[in-house]
Amino acid sequence: MLTLLEDKIATPLGPLWVLCDETFHLRAVEWEEHSDRMEALLNIHYRLQGYRRISATNPGGLSHKLTDYFSGDLAIIDALPTATAGTPFQREVWAMLRSIPCGQVMHYGEMAEKLGRAGAARAVGAANGANPVSIVVPCHRVIGRNGTLTGYAGGVTRKEWLLRHEGYLLL
Repeated sequence: MLTLLEDKIATPLGPLWVLCDETFHLRAVEWEEHSDRMEALLNIHYRLQGYRRISATNPGGLSHKLTDYFSGDLAIIDALPTATAGTPFQREVWAMLRSIPCGQVMHYGEMAEKLGRAGAARAVGAANGANPVSIVVPCHRVIGRNGTLTGYAGGVTRKEWLLRHEGYLLL
């Protein structure tokens, strides 16, 4: 059975759940108001092996590191360890998300092309939407081909804030 250590932190965008395993690899990062989505993803990925959630304060220092990100230490998320389930294609997309530098964006079609799957922009979008570790696996850095801020499970307002915070969008 997988043990998930969970904490909730205050951010400028609202309360954020931080869940990691006992080796302090992030398994989920989700906005409190989207707890149902997080629960659904946890069940999809871990229900068969079984899991339990245990309250913890700053497990592995992860909560403080995410707080530091919101305080302006943008590079800190690059080093945070993750351990995601998902299909091989999803994990491929999520790995590519982590390669998008802070302050830059990519569009879904561009990601599909770089993955050798030109024309699979919708599949990339679906994998992006199933990302269980938001912010650290920066799905907010993916935008529509025409520059629109679409497809962020946390809401477009949060996506816009995160992109401004990272310097992509100017005030």
